[in-house]
Amino acid sequence: MANRFIEKLQNFGHLGSDDVAALAAATSAPRMVGARRDLIREGDQPGPVFVILDGWACRYKILPSGTRQVLAFLMPGDSCDLHAGLLAEMDHSIQTVTPALVATIDRVQMDRIMDRHPAVARAMYVGQLIDEGTMRAWITSMGRRASIERVAHLMCELYLRARNIGLINEDRLRLPLSQLLLADALGMTAVHLNRVLKELRLSGAMSLQRGSLEITDPVKLIQIAGFDENYLHRRLRRAA
Repeated sequence: MANRFIEKLQNFGHLGSDDVAALAAATSAPRMVGARRDLIREGDQPGPVFVILDGWACRYKILPSGTRQVLAFLMPGDSCDLHAGLLAEMDHSIQTVTPALVATIDRVQMDRIMDRHPAVARAMYVGQLIDEGTMRAWITSMGRRASIERVAHLMCELYLRARNIGLINEDRLRLPLSQLLLADALGMTAVHLNRVLKELRLSGAMSLQRGSLEITDPVKLIQIAGFDENYLHRRLRRAA
C-alpha cells in the first residue's frame, strides 16, 4: 500500500531517496486503531507524532458543559502535533473517526529526521503552515459566514482535500462523517445542519446522502461558500 504521508510531503518539495527511506522506516510499524478511539486526550503529556496512513480522525475539545467542538479533520497522509512535545500537556484531544492505520514516530526519532534531512523538515513545516491556514479559514467561517456559507465552505474544503489524495471515486466522496460530527465542527445543531444540507440539495449545488458527498454544481457551491482555495496552497504543490 502506498505511503500517503510520504506522498503528501513530496507535494511540498523534492525529497531524495535518503529522505524517503527515513520516512518509510519511521512509519514502518503502524497499528490499526478502531473507530472513535482517542489517540491522545486533553491534559495528557504529549507523546509521539501521530501519522494517519489510512482512515479519518479529528481534533476536538470538550467544554465544561459537555458539548464538543471539532477543531480539524485529519485524512490519510496527515500528521499531527509536530511540536506539541514542547508543551507540558495537550490542550485538545485527537480521536479516530473511522478505523484508522496510525503510525507513531517517537519524538527523539522525529527530531533526528528533521536534523539530518532538511528537505523533510521543510516539507513538514510547510504542512504545518497549511494546517494553520486551514484553522484560520475555520475561524473565519465560525465568526463571519452565514450557516449555508459555512456548510458549503467546509464541503468545498473536504472535497478538494480528498481529491488531492485520490479519495474521489466517480465524482463522489465517501464522507464518513456523521451529521452530529459535522455539526460539532460547524458550531451548529444537527437539526439546523440537516435543514441547511436540504437547502443546498434543493439549490442543486450538492448532495450529501448516506455518507456520500456529490457536488452537482461546483460553480454554484463555490459562489455560495465564497470559497477561495488559496489557504490550501495547492499552487505551491503544483510548483514543487
